[in-house]
Amino acid sequence: MLDDLKFIHEKDAQDALGIAGKQDQQLSYQFELNWQPDHTQKIENIVFAGMGGSALAAHLSTTWPGYDVPFEIVRNYAIPAYVGPNTLFIASSYSGNTEETLEALQNAETAGAQIAVISAGGKLADAAKAKNYPLLQLPEGFQPRFATLYNLKALMTLMDAAKITQNAAQTLEKQADFVRTATANWRPDVATKQNHAKQLALDIVGKTAIIYAGNLLAPAAYKWKISFNENAKNLAWCNTLPEYNHNEILGWVSHPIDKPFAVIDLRSNQEHPRTQKRFEITDKLLSGKRPSPLVVQAEGDDMLQQMLWTIILGDFVSLYVALLNGLNPTPVELIEKLKAELAK
Repeated sequence: MLDDLKFIHEKDAQDALGIAGKQDQQLSYQFELNWQPDHTQKIENIVFAGMGGSALAAHLSTTWPGYDVPFEIVRNYAIPAYVGPNTLFIASSYSGNTEETLEALQNAETAGAQIAVISAGGKLADAAKAKNYPLLQLPEGFQPRFATLYNLKALMTLMDAAKITQNAAQTLEKQADFVRTATANWRPDVATKQNHAKQLALDIVGKTAIIYAGNLLAPAAYKWKISFNENAKNLAWCNTLPEYNHNEILGWVSHPIDKPFAVIDLRSNQEHPRTQKRFEITDKLLSGKRPSPLVVQAEGDDMLQQMLWTIILGDFVSLYVALLNGLNPTPVELIEKLKAELAK
C-alpha cells in the first residue's frame, strides 16, 4: 500500500507528504524584521504564548540553541505573574485567531511587557500592525504543525535581533542541505524496504504510539505526539527520561505483554550519559512486560541536526500511518468543530 503512489496521491489530497519533504525550504526563508529592543528595558525573561503546533518551535528552541535567560512557554489564557517591563512576550498563533493566545497578549499588554508577534495573519497580525509590535509574518496556506521550521526560523530571527542569540537564524539556514539529504530517504517514491519511515509506520499502525526521549530530544517526542494525533488521528502520548523512571515505568508491570501499544525510543548520543544508560536498563527491566521498543537513533553531527532529523522522520512516519489508516492526513475537522462550538 505505501508503495502505491496512486493510492498515496488520492488519499493525501493536500500533499502533506510533499510539504514534509520540502521542509529544508522553510529553513531558508527570510523574514523581514526592522526592530531593535528598547535597551533601557533590559530583557530579563522571555514568555512565549502559543497553542498546539504554534508552540512547537519554542519547545524545540529550549534544546537548540537554548537560552541564558529564563524562558517559559505558556499554553493557556493566563500569563505568569512575573511578566512585566523586562519581559519579552512573544505571542504566536499561525492563524492569528487562537483565543488563548489573544487573551494572553492582552494580559501581557496590561503587564507592560515588551511584545513581539509570530503569525500568518488574523487578529494577532492585525494587532501587531496596529500597535507597531515587531511582526514576523509566516507564509500562509499551512496547517500549524506543517510550519514548525518556519516558526523556528522566525523565532531565531527575533532572538538574534534581541541579542538573546547570535547568528542562530543563519545557523539554521546552513542545515538546509542536511535536511534535504535526510528527507530524500523517506519520500513516497522510496520503496518500503529502503524507507525507514514506511517501515516504522507498518510497525506502529493499529496501536497507540508511546514516545520516550531524554531531555534533549523531549521536544521532538512532543512533536511526534502531535503529529500522530493530528496527521494519523492516532492516539499517542510521550514522556521524558529520567522522569519516566520515577513513576511511569511502574505502569507497565501489571498487564500482559501484548498491550496494543507501540513503544518508540528516541535516542541521542548527545543526551546525558546516565540518561543513555537509563534507556538500556529500562528496556532490560521491562523485558516481557511491554512491547519491545522501536529504537530510533538520531542521526546528525550535533544536537541541532539530530533534532531536525528526528522531528522530520516523525512527520513522515505519522503521515504514512495516516495513509495506512485510510485517512487524509491534513484536515483536523474535530478541532475545527470544537472551535465553532466555542464561538457560539
